[in-house]
Formats: sequence, structure tokens, C-alpha cells
Amino acid sequence: MDAIRGLMDFIDASPTAFHAVENICAALADAGWQRLEERETWQIAPGGRYYFTRNRSSVIAFRVPEAGFAHFQITASHSDSPCFKLKPGAARDAQGCAVLNVEPYGGMLMATWLDRPLSVAGRLVVSGKDGLETRLANVDRNLALIPNVPIHFNRDANKGVEWNPQVDLLPVVGAEGADILAAAAESAGAKKEDVAGSDLFLYNRDRATLWGNENEFLAAPRLDDLECAYAGLQALLEARPSKHIDMLCVFDNEEVGSGTKQGADSSLLAEALRRIALALGAAGQALEAAVAGSFMLSADNAHAVHPNHPEKYDEDNRVRMNGGVVVKFNAQQKYTSDGVSAAVFERLCERAGVPTQRFANRSDVPGGSTLGNIANSHASMNTVDIGLAQLSMHSAMECAGVKDVDAMIRAMRAFHEAEIDVRADGIIALD
Repeated sequence: MDAIRGLMDFIDASPTAFHAVENICAALADAGWQRLEERETWQIAPGGRYYFTRNRSSVIAFRVPEAGFAHFQITASHSDSPCFKLKPGAARDAQGCAVLNVEPYGGMLMATWLDRPLSVAGRLVVSGKDGLETRLANVDRNLALIPNVPIHFNRDANKGVEWNPQVDLLPVVGAEGADILAAAAESAGAKKEDVAGSDLFLYNRDRATLWGNENEFLAAPRLDDLECAYAGLQALLEARPSKHIDMLCVFDNEEVGSGTKQGADSSLLAEALRRIALALGAAGQALEAAVAGSFMLSADNAHAVHPNHPEKYDEDNRVRMNGGVVVKFNAQQKYTSDGVSAAVFERLCERAGVPTQRFANRSDVPGGSTLGNIANSHASMNTVDIGLAQLSMHSAMECAGVKDVDAMIRAMRAFHEAEIDVRADGIIALD
């Protein structure tokens, strides 16, 4: 149960991507990893362990083998989850209450956000004696609620509702005159008048909890994709040093397409690989050769078969919570898994005693995508899309199996400790 308890604590402490990355960095620093800054020249050495952030919402960590520059074995996930983002000038008075003007971030199940305790967290840009600095903010109390219209005034409410986020989903945050920016500033140890900018989000205040007849399930906000981000962190910290460069990438903004400077569809990964090669003295075509021999696990959660609606799922490729790590396939390349990458990963899991299962959508149901194929457009290597089965994906409260996070950690640890030797195009040996 250590893995599931650790995950629950991590999720509870990570209401936004900024907090998740801060918590990942704290764990790396506690373990003796050295922080780098992108704007500085990197001084790295064989045997060293390093990490850096971009936008404080994405993080890359890597460990260099004693022999120096080599190919990369990478786990990738994302730090963001669907939610509501506060617009500028968010609070306004309405009928004796103060409400927040918010807009959806990502593909949300909007109805799940109503009638539950919410709060505000994110980052503030604060004026200081040395210029502008960013600080984490979290109004760590029940602050807001999006109230439903009573059934008496909406008799068709149980027949299906189309939500207008500009009208129906504005959170009430108090009586008229409520000052949310002041509350956020106080939580960051700042004064409202010193706040020059902000990126603030609503988050679900419900804490992660076990449930089920034998506590076999987990309910928590932001399981997609903090579950995989946490597993990747733990696997990297636990894995024995190897002959290759181990790397953890946690990107922001996957839920809105990854097209930001800190997303997978940016220069972030490619620049990290290039700078590592330069700092370790790799010459000529060494970087290109190393990337061609590298391997990535793109880890983002998967759809468990819904017990009330099995007809929504492909009858030959349904996955279940507590069934092990999911390998995801899609002919339209929404997922990057192919015969080669899936075979390598499944063989590693078999060696480690980790159960796996396979997912594919119905052919008449378009599926979502993830960051693997996007990251591959900037740094191309063998990649397999994996995840953990969950219900209620993109809900304010999601559900997963308690056994699966341990399975993912063990699979990723086995991946880091193995030597994936790409000897030629289409020929791979596992040492």
C-alpha cells in the first residue's frame, strides 16, 4: 500500500500543474539531484543526476551513466488536468453574491464540478525588490461552489443538460465584494497590490480516498495524469543506475493540445537532448545516433471498460482496473504503439512479472490522443503508449485500481534498469 498512499498524498498536494512540478522537484532535490537552469550553461558530468523546469509547470530529470554519453530511455507524462481557469478580472457581484468568471481548460465532464467544494490555486507573479518573481498560491480551504438550478425550475434536468460555461458554470465565492485575488495573494505570502500577474485555476477540494468492498479502488481528482507522473518519478528514483541516460519528462498543457513552450509540441525535449550531448562532449553525429537508439514510454491513463456501458468499448480490447499496465493502440496514430515498441515493452513487463493488457477503441468511436506522437515529431525514437485503466476520465473525481500504480512503478523501473539495444532498424535486443 506504500505506492497508493504515496500517490494519494502527491495528488492531494498538487492542485495544479505548478504544484505537481514543485512537488516532483522537491522529491528530486531531497534525493540529491542537482537543479539546472535553462538560461545558464550546463555543467554536467558522468554519474551525475540533474533536473530543470520550464514555466515551473514542466520538468525534465535525467541521470547520466558513469561511462558518459549514451542513448536515452525516457518516461513521459503530463502535469495538467481538465479544470476551470480564472479569467482576468475574475470576480464580479451578482444577486447578492460574488461569482468568478471562468472558462474551461481541456475536455471536461462539466456536470461533475457542480455542488461540490472548490478552491483556487495556481501561481502569482509578484513585484519584489529584484523585479518580478513567481510564487505558488493555494487558498487551502473550501472557497467556492457551482450551484445547480433546482429541479423545480428545470424539470428536464434529469433528461440531459447542455451546459453553457459562460452562464451555468460560474462559481459562487462569497457575498458581494469578495476579493479572490487578495485571498490568493495572502496564501502566497504577498500583498494584493504587489501582484502583477496570475495563472489561477479552480480545483476540486475532495481528497483522494479508497473505496470498494475491499478498498480495491481509488477515487481522486487529477488521476489523469498525475498517477503516471508519480509512477514515473518513483521509478526513476528507485531504479539502479544503468549504462544509458535515464530521463523523466513531465509536460504541461497536454489537455489543450501541447502547443505551448512547456508542452510536448515544443522544443523542450529536443533541446534537452542536444544540451546533454553538448555538455558531455558528444561530437559529430553522436546525438542523432543516440536518439535513433533511444526508447520512450508515453504514459497517460486509459479507459477502463464501463460496467454499465460495455457496448461503448471494442469487444476484443477492453481493459479493467487492477488488471495491470495498459498498452494502447490506434491505427490513426493517436497512440504511437506499434508491433515493435509494444513487443519490447511487453517483454520487459513479462520479465518483471508485471501484468499488461491491451486497449483499442471501437472503430466507429474516435479516441483521444496523448503526448507520445507529438513529442516524437520533435525527437523521433521508438515509443509505446501506455497507461493505467480508470473510470470517470476527465471528471472532477476519477477512479482507478489500487494495484495498478505499483504495477506501473515496477514496469517503469524495469524499463530504466534494462538495456534496450537498437542494433539496426527493426532489430532490438534486451540486455
